[in-house]
Formats: sequence, C-alpha cells, structure tokens
Amino acid sequence: MTEVTQPKKYGRPDDERIINFMKIAKPAAIISIILTIASLFFITTKGLNLGLDFTGGISAELNYSKPVKSAEVVAALDKAGFHDPVVQTIGTNRDLIVRMPAQDDVKVDDLSNAITKAIQLPDNTAIVHKVDVVGGQVGNELYIRSAGAVALAMLLMLVYVTIRFEFKLAVGAVLSLLHDVIVTLGIFAMMQWPFDLTVLAAVLALIGFSLNDNIVVSDRIRENFRKIRGATPLEIVNIALTETLKRTFHTSMTLLLVVLAMMFLGGDGLHWFSVAMFVGVFVGTYSSIYIGTAFALWRGLNRQDFIVQVKPEFDEQEIP
Repeated sequence: MTEVTQPKKYGRPDDERIINFMKIAKPAAIISIILTIASLFFITTKGLNLGLDFTGGISAELNYSKPVKSAEVVAALDKAGFHDPVVQTIGTNRDLIVRMPAQDDVKVDDLSNAITKAIQLPDNTAIVHKVDVVGGQVGNELYIRSAGAVALAMLLMLVYVTIRFEFKLAVGAVLSLLHDVIVTLGIFAMMQWPFDLTVLAAVLALIGFSLNDNIVVSDRIRENFRKIRGATPLEIVNIALTETLKRTFHTSMTLLLVVLAMMFLGGDGLHWFSVAMFVGVFVGTYSSIYIGTAFALWRGLNRQDFIVQVKPEFDEQEIP
C-alpha cells in the first residue's frame, strides 16, 4: 500500500500520512469473488463434515477415578465393537465426553450398560453419568434452525446498520458478513474438518466480530464526511481506514492471541471452535475494508448520504 501526504486544504496536519487502501480495491474484489466461488463449490460438492449434533448419534459423559488419555478410551471402545467414537476431555483428564454415530448392534435400552462395560480400564474405574441419543430427524431440524438463525442475524444487522448509518454501508456490511461465513464454511468443507455446534458458535461469534469492525469504520467514515471539506469520497474513505487501522490491528491481534491459546491449551472441546475463529479473524478483518467499505464506495457513497435533509413545516405563499 502506498502512503501519501494529506493536502493542507483539508484542514488537516501537513505531515499526516494516509494509506491508500482503495488502491488495490479491484484486485481485492477479484480475489474475494474467486474465494467465494471456490467456497461455494466445495460446500456444494464435498459438503460439510457434519458432527453428531446435526446428523444424530450417541453422546455419553464419563468420569474416571484417575487421569486417562482420550486415545485409551477410543481404543477400549473400538475393542468392544463401537464404531467411530470421538472422545474429548471436559475440563480435566478424568472427565470426558464420548460422541459416536448410532450403533446398530447395540439396543438403546442396553446402551448405558454396554458403554460402561467397554470403557473400564485396568486400575482405572469409569462411571457413565449420562447417555443421550439424538435421532437423525432431530439433528436435521437443528441444522435447519441453525441456518435460519444465521440468516435472521444477517437481516437484523442490515436493518441496524441502515438505521444507524446509511443503506449503502449496510449492504456492504452484510455482503462482508456473507463473505466471511461462506469462506469459513468453504475452508471447513474443503478440509473436511468436523462441523458441530461449537463451530456454529464460532461462526456466529465471527459475524459479531466482523460487524463490530464494519461499525467502527462506518462511524469514522460518517464523521469524516461531515467534518472534512474539499476531499473526494475516495480520499475520505482512505483517511477513515487509516485512522481506524491501529484500533483494528490491536483488536485483531488481541483476539488472535486468545484464539491461539484456546487452540493449543483449550483441549479437544475447544479445538475446532478456535480453528474457525482463527480463520475468521483474518477473513473478517480483510472483508470489513475491501468488501464492506469498497462496495459502499462503488455504489457512490458521498457527503449527501450523511446530511440530514430538513423539510420545511410549511411552504410560504404570497397572500394576494
């Protein structure tokens, strides 16, 4: 990105350096389109690797008398004839949760006893606290409701940003949110990483993070359009993005440190949540600049969009 000196005619410091973000707006738009098309391709062809929360299956909470490794529990379940078990720790290495698809060879009534018998390890007694069986129909209904929740969130954010700022910025913000969601889901579909309720929670958190970035930038754009005289919309947008750059960098880096901590220290239960957030931090920061703001500028954003038009209460007429 190139740096230019802000002209004095705008009433700003002579030595102020403004980054020309919009110089690469067109190449960034082409990259975004390619990423979106590729993501939609992987989503429609390979599909998401849906977890048991959406497909249905068995979930059981276990407690061991001594710390245990997840691999040991998986091996014990495999040996007992259970198919494709996934074991995650919950807080400590003594408390675990087991998720696996429906087992045709085991009756639902005997499921708790069969799991309890299978997970016993030498010198390490295990207790099954709870066994839940989620049917495929329930999982499919949950999947549909999750998609509806994301769509409703998008619609409400469009209304909010329109009322708070301007419709062009609102459409750009929603497009950037859609881009973030589609690209994140596309990466999960391409890599066939598991997609469960924790990943869905990360996607919703990503929407909030990206929207927050869009709102901060939009607020500064509105303020500069009202304050700066003689500058073009392109220059005003570059000024606003430069002024918010430090805040955006600090916010993204702080969130990234938390996400990395969860990824490496949070255990299996937070792993895929942190992976989704890790992808979203980069995608969300990029989209708030080169999709949300660039779209509004492309649609002709100008100073008149932020000036309140006062209508006279009555028209003066000559009295004959």
